[in-house]
Amino acid sequence: MSPDPAARPKDGARRLSHARVLDVDPLLEDPKTRIVVCCGAGGVGKTTTAAALGLRAAERGRKVVVLTIDPARRLAQSMGIDSLDNTPRRVKGVDDSAGGELHAMMLDMKRTFDEIVEAHADPGRAAAILGNPFYQSLSAGFAGTQEYMAMEKLGQLRGRDEWDLIVVDTPPSRSALDFLDAPKRLGSFLDGKLIRVLLAPAKVGGRAGMKFLNVGMSMMTGVLGKVLGGPFLKDVQTFVAAMDSMFGGFRTRADATYKLLQAPGTAFLVVAAPERDALREAAYFVERLAAEDMPLAGLVLNRVHGSGADRLSAERALAAAENLEDPRIVDQTGGKAGVRNSPDTHGSSQAPESPAESSASEPSASESSAPDSSAPEASPTPSPEDDVPDADTPERSVDQLASGLLRLHAERMHLLAREQRTRDRFTARHPEVAVTEVAALPGDVHDLGGLRDIGARLATGEPELPESDV
Repeated sequence: MSPDPAARPKDGARRLSHARVLDVDPLLEDPKTRIVVCCGAGGVGKTTTAAALGLRAAERGRKVVVLTIDPARRLAQSMGIDSLDNTPRRVKGVDDSAGGELHAMMLDMKRTFDEIVEAHADPGRAAAILGNPFYQSLSAGFAGTQEYMAMEKLGQLRGRDEWDLIVVDTPPSRSALDFLDAPKRLGSFLDGKLIRVLLAPAKVGGRAGMKFLNVGMSMMTGVLGKVLGGPFLKDVQTFVAAMDSMFGGFRTRADATYKLLQAPGTAFLVVAAPERDALREAAYFVERLAAEDMPLAGLVLNRVHGSGADRLSAERALAAAENLEDPRIVDQTGGKAGVRNSPDTHGSSQAPESPAESSASEPSASESSAPDSSAPEASPTPSPEDDVPDADTPERSVDQLASGLLRLHAERMHLLAREQRTRDRFTARHPEVAVTEVAALPGDVHDLGGLRDIGARLATGEPELPESDV
């Protein structure tokens, strides 16, 4: 599908067509927007997008906190902070003339879990839980714990009502859906049959607890002891007994945060690259958000490629490159055209002579029998290769360079066409989704200036670099 010429930017950069344009600034400036969640598959630029959105909102007068779960710590580096932790830290260098502020933090999964225990258990029980080996394993790396703690921290930040806007960078999970599923999974685990079985002896206590266990329960506990190991099973039972009063709170808070994500003040932005797998994941996420009644603001199509010379097609560029690489494919000089079109040369490199020239130049018998020693020696017949520059001549070097550039351009045009086809398939499937595009930058973003530039592109939907940045 060819791009609409009327939609072509003035600089000739190629744009991917889309049905609706996502207007980012009204979303960020709306006081009713309190949470923006950036989600999508891993490696598509969620962290950079979240940071750029936070910076843009802060410089438009809002008090913003960006919560990232990215272990690579790129957010801290780009914001000029030595390190981020579980406490929001103010970012310096932000234009606060509109009265806004930007704060940033990185989720400390274990510390967030510790804070929950300390806030909902008395000091003695909290100390017992924090020192329990099973709890230490659970809080450090249990499947789904990171996503659940991200939801917990989001709930804490929103409950304090200190921030105008909270921007969330979701965890780099194997599946983009883990962020939504984790609270339910962990809540189901804490409320599940296994926990209730392990909790039963502690609820009765002492020998009565052992008598309480019937034969079937004793057999199951014995099997668990063999599979998990006796000491580990004891740690689990001790943990469950200490956490008994908190299990209901986990479920309640998970449900509350889930409802917060469904509230009108929340906006989801799905981030994707213009690649088949990333957009397939994005389409699945869009459908899941709709099924869960969660508000989708739109799609950020990141790392879109463009070209300022898209009038030159890939086919024409390749043809021109081939002509430069083999000079005999086309005529390189005007003189060869006459040689090629003459029927009398029969492949000879010499031009045909006219009859007058032939008779005038033909020597007599006497002249031919007595060679003139003073006559200069005849030069050898030139060959076609004599007119072709050697590989190391300046002319040939220029041809090789031009040929390489033409082939690079052809590859870029093929890439643009592939991205456009992928983008059009997504649009055809989800025409209701608004889209904004961000150009593929030559390098990573390392400072506030880079984040500010990304924010401007998010707001304008401009997919190609301005001439000043080239």
